[in-house]
Amino acid sequence: MFGILRTLGLALGLLSGAIAAQAPEFAQQYAQRLGGAVDELRRQIATLESDARANGTTRDGAVERLRSNPDGLVARRGEAAQADIARLAHLSEQQRALAEAASPLGRTVAVIRNPDLDIAEATMRDYQPAVPTTADGLTAGLVGFFAAWGGWRVLSDLGRRTARRRQKSTPTVA
Repeated sequence: MFGILRTLGLALGLLSGAIAAQAPEFAQQYAQRLGGAVDELRRQIATLESDARANGTTRDGAVERLRSNPDGLVARRGEAAQADIARLAHLSEQQRALAEAASPLGRTVAVIRNPDLDIAEATMRDYQPAVPTTADGLTAGLVGFFAAWGGWRVLSDLGRRTARRRQKSTPTVA
């Protein structure tokens, strides 16, 4: 019986290791999407800034003019421009955090800490699993394996001890 449990624990550990090894690859694919989003937002905001200069105002002045315009469509464009500026600041900060991550799993932790949900959902939707050949992937795989396998071992040892105590404390009837 306990041999089966050990085998099951090993299988659980291997499965968890394989799943955990995907975290750095997810972070890599997330970072690629993040870079694309930042590039596109910068392009849009640069166009807004260029249009503002051509009309003798600043970016913030242009956004305010758009937002206060009585035409609902124009006002909505101003709100969208303001949201794009705020999102660019947030995404740029996350991009810096990813670039500064020093530990092997630092990029994964940076993504988990403060993800952009739109980018994370799009990454998950198009995610392509990869064989972990980097130090990050191997480290994550080992962490996942040992966490699941070790947890299983602790639980199965506790179960075994409990079963032995019950056998010793149960009076035998002759």
